[in-house]
Amino acid sequence: MTQAQDRLAALRARMNDTKTDLVVLAPGAHLAWLLGVTPHADERPCLALVSGNGAAFLMPALEAESVRTQTDLPFFTWSDDTGPAAALTQALGELGAGEATSLVLDETMRADHAALITDALPQAARRFTIDTVGALRMCKGADEYAALKRNAQLADTAMRAAWAAMRPGMTETEVATIIRSSFAGSGAKPLFNIVGAGPNGAFPHHHTGETVLKSGDAVVMDIGAASEGYSSDITRMALIGDGPEGYAEVHAVVERAVQAALKAARPGVKAHEVDDAARGVITEAGYGEYFVHRTGHGMGVEVHEPPYITASSQTVLQEGMVFSIEPGIYLPGRFGIRLEDIVILREDGPEILSDLPRDVEQIHA
Repeated sequence: MTQAQDRLAALRARMNDTKTDLVVLAPGAHLAWLLGVTPHADERPCLALVSGNGAAFLMPALEAESVRTQTDLPFFTWSDDTGPAAALTQALGELGAGEATSLVLDETMRADHAALITDALPQAARRFTIDTVGALRMCKGADEYAALKRNAQLADTAMRAAWAAMRPGMTETEVATIIRSSFAGSGAKPLFNIVGAGPNGAFPHHHTGETVLKSGDAVVMDIGAASEGYSSDITRMALIGDGPEGYAEVHAVVERAVQAALKAARPGVKAHEVDDAARGVITEAGYGEYFVHRTGHGMGVEVHEPPYITASSQTVLQEGMVFSIEPGIYLPGRFGIRLEDIVILREDGPEILSDLPRDVEQIHA
């Protein structure tokens, strides 16, 4: 069986377990993961329909020839002059889904495309993908792990390249350019590169700019790229010279929070318990109000995907899940510290994908 056939079979098993009659996916991460198909996405409905009896595409005629090179599933084509309604009715009938009562819709689908489906199936109860495609995507297979590990190694290399070149007087943008060049030179597509120097580091999603690095700055470096259909994401810290007053104490608190989260992350544990562990360390140290985001997010085909490691998440962690652990403390007007590792959950706990220590990198002024 091909990978797409394996994943379709796994999806149908989940549909059976969850009593789902029909899953409808739009162009995007779910469809790319399930079938390896990446159609052009625009205002024309191009949708994959999966039932217990089969799978097919509602396909704009304009895109049919191109998408046919990616899949041999049946197409129910429609043209601009006829519209998609008749083709959809035919597809639902052929798939035995015309009377579906349990419908799963891709949560990233355009609202007008979702309305097309729900109008055609007014009797169906609708939910999103979290217990079908989403559940399957959360637990990575061996090939996915290998791709994520290779991506992590590319991120390690890019971080080291930036550290080797960083000097006082450089701008954040110049550092980011080195990171992007390292990724591109390794065949990866740069996705993001947060370089936050000094007070800019207190903004968790700082927009890298023309701020000049100077002696005494703590620099947050959060970088990632995509290769082989998967992603990387890592955050480390650098100090220009000796760094700001109080830095070592705060870094140690964040490191203890990482360690607490790593210890808490086990199969069978609810995601909020990992967040609780990290947040508890930071709160006990007196910095609770400065930890302003969740502890982590899942990663795979997308940089941010389930499971989300939040204070309210009831998701039960399972072996094979991949997610970040990234507590942070952000002191307005002074500096920020975030330490982030991507882990895959094994039977006995998390395995960190990066080989870079979380120690601060000292840049000589």
